[in-house]
Amino acid sequence: MTDSSEHIIRVHSTLADIPAAQWDRVANPGWKLAEGGRLESSPEDITSATSNGAPKPLKRGADRPRSESPREPDESIREVPDPASKPPESETEDLESTSQDAESDPQETSFNPFVSHAFLHTLEESGCAVANTGWLGQHLVLEDGAGTPLAAAPCYVKTHSQGEYVFDYGWADAFERAGGRYYPKLQVSVPFTPATGRRLLVGPDIDRDTGRAVLASGLHQLCDQLGTSSVHLTFLPKAEAAFLERGDFLIRTDRQFHWPNHGYGTFEDFLSSLASRKRKALRRERREALADGITVEWLTGDDITEDHWDAFYAFYIDTGSRKWGRPYLNRTFFSLLGERLGERVLLIMAKRNGRYIAGALNMIGSHTLFGRYWGCVEDHPFLHFELCYHQAIDYAIAHKLLRVEAGAQGSHKLARGYLPETTWSAHWIAHPGLRHAVEDYLEEERLAVAEEQEILSHHAPYKRDESSGQEP
Repeated sequence: MTDSSEHIIRVHSTLADIPAAQWDRVANPGWKLAEGGRLESSPEDITSATSNGAPKPLKRGADRPRSESPREPDESIREVPDPASKPPESETEDLESTSQDAESDPQETSFNPFVSHAFLHTLEESGCAVANTGWLGQHLVLEDGAGTPLAAAPCYVKTHSQGEYVFDYGWADAFERAGGRYYPKLQVSVPFTPATGRRLLVGPDIDRDTGRAVLASGLHQLCDQLGTSSVHLTFLPKAEAAFLERGDFLIRTDRQFHWPNHGYGTFEDFLSSLASRKRKALRRERREALADGITVEWLTGDDITEDHWDAFYAFYIDTGSRKWGRPYLNRTFFSLLGERLGERVLLIMAKRNGRYIAGALNMIGSHTLFGRYWGCVEDHPFLHFELCYHQAIDYAIAHKLLRVEAGAQGSHKLARGYLPETTWSAHWIAHPGLRHAVEDYLEEERLAVAEEQEILSHHAPYKRDESSGQEP
């Protein structure tokens, strides 16, 4: 707990300016990353306590005229909001009513590799998430009077909407056709990564809601200082969405497919929970995927060599070129990732006739396996499903992980036991007219997402009496 009454938010253009241990203490409280990404639990008490001091509230950025171009930020934002002040009441009843339950979500206390200093710094140092690719770092760090970080937010000035996976191209187009300027905007996220994790990174030495309020108001002031159109926090936990919605952020929902581990001992145990027809289909699918003499390897840590990265990068380039036109990540990124976070990386590689022909890259959290990238140089029936979904389930079962998050999109995952899960984002828009239009749109979109979730849930492959409560 800090006993200082003085707080300051500093804005850093690069993670290199922030000591890794200090960032990680607020990003993943209770966990420590050792050399190579080896994960250790920390004995520190991660329960948030009440912060001393009552800094002055910030003026909301929506009250000033929007500038024609972004301005350079001051080194620090010296005024922070009164932690005793409360945000307005929620207008989204279901979020408000469940916000307390959301605080118990494992995402609040589990280790997430994507918000670690090593991962974010690797994106910057490799040149993937930097100013000339449209990701100008403006990371917020809340410090006490002694300069110790209490909370942080990975933030970027964006000049486009690529690599975000929460699509606002329509908003930008409509606003600019009406004479507005949507870019630049502020983006609080992990670049190129549609994986849920904390975005308001509050450490153990400040009350959680106080830290969140300070960061949220700091984002408002940064938006005001830079003259950006809006602030967007994407793929954040439900608890953070609920907190921000009680203020003046607009809430957006979408859908992904995640596999829940109900304590299975083997893949066959998982199959036994499925309806008979689905069970037979997956067994046949797995046999056919490996029918051409294909073998599968799991690689992590020091077992991953530069030759493996060369092979995987060829797969990644092939898929990225076909899907996005220009892949977001370069070859340097993967070498640095293996060096710094190798123990958090799982490469699932397929080999035929002595050479690697396909692979899937996953990141390993304390409770979750995150599927990220896939590619191949040979096409084989069902091999994509085998490496990305079935092998990921095998690994999660073997290592007693609670779930597999298989990335964006893909209703085909449902038949393979991955269930629809809501994802959350929060958006603050300065221009009243644009805000009103987006607010109306999001209200309809949330209803559509919820309806689709309900329909998809009734088509899950599980037995009717499965404890998950899902029906085929």
